[in-house]
Amino acid sequence: MTDKATEISRLLAPTVESLGLELLGIEYLPAPGGALVRLYIDVPAGEAGDDGEPRAVGIEDCEAVSREVSAQLDVEDPISGNYTLEVSSPGLDRPLFTRAHFERFAGQTAKVTLKLPQDGRRRLTGSIARIEGDQITFLVDGAEFTTAVDNIDKARLVPDWAALGLAPTKPGGKRRQDTTQSDKPTNKPAADKPTPAE
Repeated sequence: MTDKATEISRLLAPTVESLGLELLGIEYLPAPGGALVRLYIDVPAGEAGDDGEPRAVGIEDCEAVSREVSAQLDVEDPISGNYTLEVSSPGLDRPLFTRAHFERFAGQTAKVTLKLPQDGRRRLTGSIARIEGDQITFLVDGAEFTTAVDNIDKARLVPDWAALGLAPTKPGGKRRQDTTQSDKPTNKPAADKPTPAE
């Protein structure tokens, strides 16, 4: 997270927790005409719903957080100028903000953007191999890549669509490969890819 995102996160975390939710992290995206402040919230690990299943963030949770946080931001005023506030559940491609997030999802694949280039790269996709101190090691194309938590600008899990049963398949059970034969427009609808649901 950026310094501004960290500052806003520290300010708002107690408010989100008072609603029985967890503030995973904040994206602060300044832009001409107004910044975007996006909060990712989640239900504390292990909390069950009325049916005994793990509870997920609902639209009511996002609305409640948005109301409380908006009021707090109006009073505290940590953002100069106009901004848009968004409150979101983490989704299947959940963002990873802290060392604890990487530990929780060790073994899963993440897409990572670094603040400063390292070993000639700024972006990587690999499985989270291990976390030691402030260092995270990813397995990228069969080789280990280690970086400091502080050098990670953005990170998101890469969902295993096949394991979730959401990958497109051809008859016979094989995964379909998308191929583009031509850039020419056709009259065929290009709508046979499923849209990942949050």
